[in-house]
Amino acid sequence: MKNNKEVFWCKNCLNMSTRPRITFDSRGWCNACQWMEEKKVLDWSKREKELKSLLNKYRKEDGGFDCIVPVSGGKDGSYVAYTLKHKYGMNPLTVTSRPPLELELGKENIANFVESGFDHIHVTANNKAMRMLNKIGFIDMGFPYYGWLISIFSAVTNVALKYDIPLIFYGEDGEVEYGGSSENKNKAVFDLEYMVRAYFEGGYEKIIKKSGLDKKELFWFSLPKNSDIDNNRLVMTHMGYFEPWDSYRNYLVAKEHCGLKESDLTNGGTFTNFSQTDQALYSIHTYMMYLKFGFGRATQDAGIEIRRGSMDRSQAINLVRLYDGLYPDEFIETYLEYFQMTMDEFDAVLDRWVNKDLFEKVDGRWKPNFVVE
Repeated sequence: MKNNKEVFWCKNCLNMSTRPRITFDSRGWCNACQWMEEKKVLDWSKREKELKSLLNKYRKEDGGFDCIVPVSGGKDGSYVAYTLKHKYGMNPLTVTSRPPLELELGKENIANFVESGFDHIHVTANNKAMRMLNKIGFIDMGFPYYGWLISIFSAVTNVALKYDIPLIFYGEDGEVEYGGSSENKNKAVFDLEYMVRAYFEGGYEKIIKKSGLDKKELFWFSLPKNSDIDNNRLVMTHMGYFEPWDSYRNYLVAKEHCGLKESDLTNGGTFTNFSQTDQALYSIHTYMMYLKFGFGRATQDAGIEIRRGSMDRSQAINLVRLYDGLYPDEFIETYLEYFQMTMDEFDAVLDRWVNKDLFEKVDGRWKPNFVVE
């Protein structure tokens, strides 16, 4: 196999040039690795002062909730909620949007998190609407849990407006941390336009319109108005802005204090066993990411480990070659039933989204025509 000359990998981690919104410097280092360098010399004490000022602005002395943290029972949301409550003395209301095709381990982890001492609202959006939006997202965006992604943001903001809790803490900004747009790396808060463009890939209005669902069915999928943000009724931020983000540290804190349990086996398509364990659609999502861009979940996880200094590039290459692009056989029947598709219809969606400059079909499966290097 010969590599496409226009395709290359970060010289430090393994981020691929096909990743949306990624940039590289003259050394061939991606913007995630450049941010890693910046974080080593950043004045984090100044940012912690910003954090304390923000918290004090919204802190309530009457026992009411003063911020919201979206959680799934996984490592990152658990870490944020625990840190805000026990380090900074906040009283967070935690909110979960129930995922489609929920896994037993995910159910156990969110139950353990709540049991560890947090107030919690569990939103179960209209299942008909969730399934339809996910199916449209799968077909039209190559994004099989698009509806749930919307609800992660929209359900949380709806709860915030309902209970008049303006301050919302998400975990990290994935664009900044993992190699995408760096435009918000020095901004403490983000707005609705950034959310729609970066996280929903600009497809929100199209998917909602195509669903044909009415407003009653779309309540938990409805985004806030710009006026709500402009009037400070909603202030959305990332904890990763205020401190050096470390997903492995988050895992250790969540495991010790919030009851997080790992999978007995490695998660589909990667070598780790402690993240994205809540729902089954993540496996087909990362497989489609691999078909669209040439990298999957193992590449992302390896990059995190390289940047935190726990893995060298040669080790990462071996793991990526072993795990990236694994077909999610264990869930195929589940996917067909959920999307109400035949195998031929399902395969046609994969064929529609595959990058044919990077892959060729061999014996009915897409195989890469490149070698990670």
